[in-house]
Formats: sequence, C-alpha cells, structure tokens
Amino acid sequence: MRGETAAHMIRRLRQAKGWSQARLATEACRAAGLPPESLTRQDVYRWEKGKRTPREWLPFIAAALGVSAVELEQAAASNAQGANPVTVADFLPDADPLAPLKVRQGRQIGARDVTDLAGRVHGLRLADDVLAGGDLIGPALRELRSAVKLYREGSHTEEVGRALLSQIGELAQIAGWIASDAGRHEEAERIYKLGMSAAQQAGDNTLVGNLAGSLAYQYSNTGQEKEGLALARAALAQAGEDAPAKARALYLDRVAWAHTKANEPQPAMRALGEASEALAEDSEGRESPQYLYWVEAGELEVMESRVYTELKRPLRAVPLLRDVMTRYDATHTRELALYLSWLAVALADANEPEEAAATAQRVITLSADVASERTAERVKVVLHRLEEFRDVPEVREVLDEAA
Repeated sequence: MRGETAAHMIRRLRQAKGWSQARLATEACRAAGLPPESLTRQDVYRWEKGKRTPREWLPFIAAALGVSAVELEQAAASNAQGANPVTVADFLPDADPLAPLKVRQGRQIGARDVTDLAGRVHGLRLADDVLAGGDLIGPALRELRSAVKLYREGSHTEEVGRALLSQIGELAQIAGWIASDAGRHEEAERIYKLGMSAAQQAGDNTLVGNLAGSLAYQYSNTGQEKEGLALARAALAQAGEDAPAKARALYLDRVAWAHTKANEPQPAMRALGEASEALAEDSEGRESPQYLYWVEAGELEVMESRVYTELKRPLRAVPLLRDVMTRYDATHTRELALYLSWLAVALADANEPEEAAATAQRVITLSADVASERTAERVKVVLHRLEEFRDVPEVREVLDEAA
C-alpha cells in the first residue's frame, strides 16, 4: 500500500497470515537462525505500535512475512520521516481491559464502596513509604483484581462508575510502582497501562499523567531510554498547563530523569529548574490530589542530586545527598539504601574512595533485608564503580566481603 508505514505493514501482513505477535517473533527468529527467545511478543507489539523500528530485524521479518526486504525498509524510512508526536494514547492497551460484562450480575455499587476503596488505596500508598515491593506485591495485586472485578461486574450510576475508575487508576499507580520495585517489570507495565486506561475513561488527565510518568520512569531505568523520554514528555503534555502545581513539578522531574538517562544534560537541567518553579506556585494554584502528598521541595532535591550523580558532577551531588540523608530515619530503610548508593557513587567520582567504601558498606547492610529489586541493582552499580579503587585497602575489604 502506497505510503504505508512499517508498523502498519507488519501488522497487516501478520494478520493476513493469521499469526499472533508471538508467532511472528518465532518465525523471525527462525529466519535469522537464532533461538526463539531472541525476540519476544513485546518486541513485535512495539514495532506494530510504531514505538520502535526493527532495524537489524527488518530482513528477517520480511522473510517471515513473505515480503521484499526493500519494500519493508522503504516503509520504515517513511515511518521515520512522517512520525507523529508520541502521545499517552500510543501506550494504551489495544483492547479495553475494563470493559464491563454484558450481563452484570454483581450488587449495586455506591459512593460508600468508592470511599472504602479510596481508604485502602491510600493505606497501601502509606505502607509503601516504609515497606518494599516484595513485601507488598501480594496485597497490592489482590486489591487491584478486586477493584477491577467490582467495576466490571457490579451495577452503578455513571457518576459512581467514573469515581470507581479514578480509584482503579490510583490503585494501579501504586500497584505498578510496587511491582516495579519488586523487579516484576512486565507485570508493572501491564498494571500501569490498565491504570492509564481507567484514568483516561474517568476523564482525569492529572492521574493519566501520573501513571504515564511512572511507566516512563520504569522505562528509563530498564534500558528503554528512548521510550522513557517520549512517554515522560507525553505525560507532561497530557496533564496540561492547568494541572496542579505539585503534579507539574513531579512530571517535570520525571522528564529531567528521562533526559539524564538518555545522556542529555542540558534538557535535564532545564526540566529540573522548571520543576522547582512549578512547585513554587503550589500555594497559588489548584488543590493537589491526595496521592501527591509526598511531592515537596525535599523530594525535588533528591532528584536533583541523583541527576548530578548520573551526569558525573560530584561536587554538586555530594552536598545535596548528604543533606537528603538527614531527612530519612531507620523506618525508611529502602530510601536510605537507595540514596546512599548514589552518594557512594558520587564520592567515588569525587576521588574519595575510603569514604565511598564506608558508604557502600552501609548500602549493603541496609539492603540485606529489603525485598526490593531496585536496592539490589543499586548495590551492583556501587560495587562496579568501586572496582577502579580495588588497590585501596578499605575498598578491597568491601569488595571481597561482597564477593
């Protein structure tokens, strides 16, 4: 088809063959002479959504689909030249995961049910302040399944249904965050997208932005920097200029982190400055949703210090991180371990290996009993950074004990 993009062509040809996305992944691997696990259904999904271009896989996809590689390459080039700006809608599930059952046999749902759910959601949010993902994943998933079932099977007015969708969106945000902290990234992505769909249907753009920004943050931290940056920007745009000040500050912070992980220092710095300006307007703007209770100047400082560490600016990062450490006590073990890990790296970058080693030891000790994949990954990052100073006795002792 003339003017057809690679995304459309791949989807059209796959569907013409009656193949699933998983089947196309398998057939492309066979054409390339690679093991089946070299490509996943999720890769094909991203190609068909236009979120990624197959590039080196193009000839093998063409072979699997029975089309000329040149034709597919031309479609890919056309897609790159005429791509539309990424929006949150590009990341929503293909089907509506919240579609009500045709015949509802559940009980009548009222405002009291929504209020009770809101209380449980906030309780889960407060629990996440002091507990790690591995401890909370079970209760979080049970609550989410129960809430979705309530919406799909129960009877309710349009107003109650909209309020219920908002609570499902809020629940999905914290459940997705918990799943991500537990290292269950694919599950977290599905949960975030469910929440985005619920918030979109509820007409709550601020909540859509929070969910999309949370997923963008996960993308940025799991090797999908391009998707993370695109979605972080889309989340900010979705929330709009009229979003509460705390919301804009948070979404700008995520944009800053996405630029940082994409190794784009200047845009990252600009976004940090804009986040601070947005938060300064908090007293003048709309009231912020309850779920943004934790967004304040200190949290922006945490992100600023992490950005400086990632960008190898230890002289700025170290004082900020030391100040941040004074705000967290032993009840916030995960946060202490995470922020100390950035301090250890910043100290190593500042050529202070002995102090970096002492800080790293604290990170390891704190992380030992925390069921968080994030802290486990940060321990690996810190130990890798210290390898440069293995000749320093204090560093060697920490590295040998960890080994």
